[in-house]
Amino acid sequence: MIPSRRNSQTWLPDIFNDFFDTEWMGRMNATAPAINVLEDEKGYELELAAPGMTKEDFQVHLNEDGNLVIEMEKKVNEKEDKRRGHYLRREFSYSKFQQTMLLPEDADKEQISARVEHGVLTVEIPKVVKKAIDESKKMIEVK
Repeated sequence: MIPSRRNSQTWLPDIFNDFFDTEWMGRMNATAPAINVLEDEKGYELELAAPGMTKEDFQVHLNEDGNLVIEMEKKVNEKEDKRRGHYLRREFSYSKFQQTMLLPEDADKEQISARVEHGVLTVEIPKVVKKAIDESKKMIEVK
């Protein structure tokens, strides 16, 4: 043990800092969920990792500019009626995320669907079905 010199005027904050120091507790990093984007000839599929989330925790909509907006919000506030001790530290769980994505020109905005399964939000964005081009050409007379 290395002796340390403490300023006598700061002993109270040091005691509290030492007692409530929680560096031994891991703290979750606030990061955005991982998003995969898959494209095939029929459309696009977005997969957003959301473990522990339910469909009620999501809002998926198009904004006024026609962009896809995915919002997620989860609050966990578990109340314990019968406690056998006291808290040294308790963190309420709260997660919020919003992502706006520009849709490609060939996206069929009227047919977008979303579902949550096994901790993954999947948003399906079909491509606009291109009408078959009439092979017969119409000649326009130049006058």
